[in-house]
Amino acid sequence: MVITFRAKTFRFLELFGLAAIIGGIVAGTFFFGGFFSVAANHPDPEIINWMLIHVRKASIARHATDRPPGSLDDPALVRAGALAYSQNGCINCHGGPGMEPAKFSEGLNPAPNLKRVVNDLLPQELFWIIKNGIKMTGMPAWSDHSDEEIWATVTFLQKLGNGMTEPQYGELIRASMTHSMPAGGHHR
Repeated sequence: MVITFRAKTFRFLELFGLAAIIGGIVAGTFFFGGFFSVAANHPDPEIINWMLIHVRKASIARHATDRPPGSLDDPALVRAGALAYSQNGCINCHGGPGMEPAKFSEGLNPAPNLKRVVNDLLPQELFWIIKNGIKMTGMPAWSDHSDEEIWATVTFLQKLGNGMTEPQYGELIRASMTHSMPAGGHHR
């Protein structure tokens, strides 16, 4: 009986190994043989899309370890974040209250409407995404910006995700411009 169990186990492992080898050959042929379309206007097969989403989420969750330096409820941070969002071009790809994303952003993979997805991400995940960008999407790394500016943008995004209206956004931009004026009355 022990010999039969070992023989069955060995046979199972042989079949499993053979299936893995065949699967590897098929996947290699599919990807390296040019059968996988990299065209931006061609949707990915559902299994590839599922894999990319799950790999992205797992990577962000593992690497997003920075914690906010303090409270993210500071109105000055929200104002600074709104200004950074506007001036750094974030609004071009992601849109904003009362503003649609620019036409070119339709081809980015993905350029999410942040009002819908920001509440699904932790502040440290938003910080990591903004600072490091995401490969194979249109999201660039903003690592040349200070951590303070990135955290301010995260603070603004959290307010955006809580249903910020167009008038509220406009008021934030006006207030941020007013607060960033030095004594001489000229913008920095």
